[in-house]
Amino acid sequence: MEIFCIQDFKTEFEKLSSKKSYQSIEKDVITYFFNKTSEELASGTRLNNSDKTPYIKKRLKGSGGYRFYFLLIYKSDSLYLMFVHPKTGSYGVDNLDNKSIAYLYKKVLACIKSGNLYKLELDETGNAIQFKKL
Repeated sequence: MEIFCIQDFKTEFEKLSSKKSYQSIEKDVITYFFNKTSEELASGTRLNNSDKTPYIKKRLKGSGGYRFYFLLIYKSDSLYLMFVHPKTGSYGVDNLDNKSIAYLYKKVLACIKSGNLYKLELDETGNAIQFKKL
């Protein structure tokens, strides 16, 4: 499974991981998204009706944790992280509205087509995420 993200995700992730109250986000991303199969990652709320390319909202760490929005493409065994937000704390927000959800979906499709993405890889220790611009 290859993991990619758009700039929106990278920006939010870096903002959150720099705050002490959200420092666990990097470990949570590594634990949940890395070294998993497509089937293992397909759980969550489906925001579209596609079986081949599900658009998913995933709740991590319970009702007060994080919400991740991502696109899973079975054919290429790829996952595209679009956005993350916490539910609590200084940056906590409610779920995204339908307009924002549609915007992210259109944006990730455009970024996939243009190659305007980052590839997420683990560093040599396996404890830190590196963003590599494609």
